[in-house]
Amino acid sequence: MSDDARTGVLQVVATPIGNLEDLSLRAARILRAADLVLAEDTRSARVLLTRVDALGVGDPPNPNRKVRSLFDGNEAGRVDLAIEALAAGQQVALISEAGTPGISDPGARVIRAVLDAGHEVIVIPGPVAAIAALVASGLPTEQFLFVGFPPRDLGARQEAFGALRAVAATMIFYEAPDRVGATLADLAAALGGDRRASLGRELTKIHEQHVRAPLAELAARYAEVSPRGECVLIVEGATAAPAAIDLEAELVRLLDSGLGPKDAAQRLVVVTGRPRRQLYQLALSLARTRGTAE
Repeated sequence: MSDDARTGVLQVVATPIGNLEDLSLRAARILRAADLVLAEDTRSARVLLTRVDALGVGDPPNPNRKVRSLFDGNEAGRVDLAIEALAAGQQVALISEAGTPGISDPGARVIRAVLDAGHEVIVIPGPVAAIAALVASGLPTEQFLFVGFPPRDLGARQEAFGALRAVAATMIFYEAPDRVGATLADLAAALGGDRRASLGRELTKIHEQHVRAPLAELAARYAEVSPRGECVLIVEGATAAPAAIDLEAELVRLLDSGLGPKDAAQRLVVVTGRPRRQLYQLALSLARTRGTAE
């Protein structure tokens, strides 16, 4: 039995990230035959399914196919729907708005629940923005770390980036266009402005672009004008172990330079990845000992 005809199996289908011609024939067959399609965005899903149905691949489209939403806000509530459909022997396909479900997109919770319920999960591979941008960046691909979307909160983002200073693998970040400038500036501050990087945008589309430059240069380029389209940042890993930082000695130096405990701690968050509260408490203790507490 071909995999597109199997029932009781959740088919996780990768869909195009921009160019509809990237949809595989296998993915088209499965989507045409599905009884239930769980989709992150039902509007874009219907556009895709209309294109799929017109391809004439495999059996005729399932006239009883249903499309139901599955996004971050309702994923937990869709678990029972997916499991009930699989238990009834239906063909169930899971798609995100673009790319592979579960990769910074909804789907992981349903996949886990389906497996726990004893059903099989099959992934139909296809486009992944992270891999396309990584390969096009020209940076090392032997080892890479998918970070996904950085925290929006400034403090949490700086802590997260500081913790990545010693990572030797090439790093992959997703980011919204309006936050690219701030994220690049924070990456440059935490990892060093000379780290090689690449910003990929509009992948697989007409205006696809890859801007390859050190982090400091990219941060300056996008400081005022945001890039258009969805963005993937690829950042070179550490080529040498970063020098160890004596936290107490560095905090004392910063306090002696006139900074208060709060600002001194903030300086070290960026380059160490240590929790801001922990550094602040240490700085405050040192300041009190030295009689310079705010």
